[in-house]
Amino acid sequence: MRYLSAALIALIALVQVELWFGKGGVPRMMGLQGQLQTQLATNAAAKTRNAQLDAEVRDLKEGLEMVEEKARYELGMVKPDEILVQVTTARR
Repeated sequence: MRYLSAALIALIALVQVELWFGKGGVPRMMGLQGQLQTQLATNAAAKTRNAQLDAEVRDLKEGLEMVEEKARYELGMVKPDEILVQVTTARR
């Protein structure tokens, strides 16, 4: 009986050592959970950016208003017989 108890205690100790310090142990799982949270945040930011780009592509495909707006603001283009006036405010 004494040897059986010692063997069972040794097996329990072996399982505990594997749980805490082994390949799939608690510290590794905590590290993986941290990496998962970081990746989920990165994925959420990418999804938001993808949705914005998708909306912009749809606007460019469907209408010329977006193309005209981009040409005016990014390239400084004006229509024929149109005068461009820029007003700036004084910063304090």
